[in-house]
Amino acid sequence: MLAVRPYVAADAANWDALVARSRNGNLLHRRGYMDYHADRFIDASLVVEKAGEMVGVFPASAHDDGIVSHGGLTYAGLISTAALRAEAMLDAFAAIGAHHRGRGVSRILYKAVPRVFQSGHADEDLYALHRLGARLVRRDLSSAIALREPFAFSQGRRHDIGKARKAGIDVTPGDDLEGFHALLTDALRRHDASPTHRLDELQRLRSRFPEAIALHEARRDGELLAGVLVYDFGRVVHTQYMAASEQGRALGALSLTLEHLIRDTYADRQHFSFGISTEQGGQVLNAGLVAQKESFGARAVVHDFYEWTP
Repeated sequence: MLAVRPYVAADAANWDALVARSRNGNLLHRRGYMDYHADRFIDASLVVEKAGEMVGVFPASAHDDGIVSHGGLTYAGLISTAALRAEAMLDAFAAIGAHHRGRGVSRILYKAVPRVFQSGHADEDLYALHRLGARLVRRDLSSAIALREPFAFSQGRRHDIGKARKAGIDVTPGDDLEGFHALLTDALRRHDASPTHRLDELQRLRSRFPEAIALHEARRDGELLAGVLVYDFGRVVHTQYMAASEQGRALGALSLTLEHLIRDTYADRQHFSFGISTEQGGQVLNAGLVAQKESFGARAVVHDFYEWTP
């Protein structure tokens, strides 16, 4: 029999160990990452156990209108090991539903882990949601390059890369998070937006996960022209943030940086992820943004949200 109980701080080490051996978990689901913004969310995470052994974890937060998996993460869902096969997954969801019904929860928003981030087939949760009558309520469009399959840069992208090389721009790993965050903030301000993470939060996360969070900088004569902050998930790398100065955009500095990462630094990985290009709950496609990613050879990956009444 499976049992479900609330996560407690003493579970942190076992939680992280499960994420490390899971089929669909990564850096985002480690407690050191989730808890960096613990002051903003009421944690409602659950642990799934079989005969006292942890076989799944459910990152989640409590909100006025129910439970979200997780309010501070792009995606989460039930992070599972191979021990949760199809029938056991049905039991796990039944136990999660019973747990929340007993606490008066009427709505769970389930952010499924996109397949590109899975290390093995792990769609048992989607089948369980179907059986429980969950509804697909949102679909964001992301983009990723399948690095082991044929892909090509567009002519315009190749032109920008050549221009950046001629300008003498160098791309190297860097540590100037403060300079990069300022560049990013300025770039997003033009779109009436701001970075999800404050500078101090990025610094804290990078200090916790130096092996998984890397900054790559494009400079000329020491001046920072562009940067890409990468989350390294192992099989998959993800561009958490990208930014270029006005001069960097004119010289193609960001294109050169991405070319270096795709063709060299992370060429041995399975996928190179760029993130979503949709707005307003997935209803609006930012055509310019998705075209930029497609010009590097990336194609669509969806992020699905399900509403479940437990």
